Amino acid sequence: MNMHRKIIMNRTQIYLNPEQQKALKAMAARTGRTQSELIRDAIDRFVGQRKATERATVIKRSAGLWKGREDLPDLAAIRREANRVSMRS
Repeated sequence: MNMHRKIIMNRTQIYLNPEQQKALKAMAARTGRTQSELIRDAIDRFVGQRKATERATVIKRSAGLWKGREDLPDLAAIRREANRVSMRS
């Protein structure tokens, strides 16, 4: 049984200014990781931060979405009933 999964990667090219390239090479030498690994990790962190920011924006926009609606059940009453029933059990 083969325990190794094949990871598909797409090759891409980026342009770095001399300071970025020098810093990346130094970090790779210091950490023992490849420049590609460091770049992929940086992209993963950036994308993760963007997703978190977008998620927070959606949550903020949805605040008060149901405010003032009359067609929704009385959730407090439903909760009180559930608590009352669970106390009997």
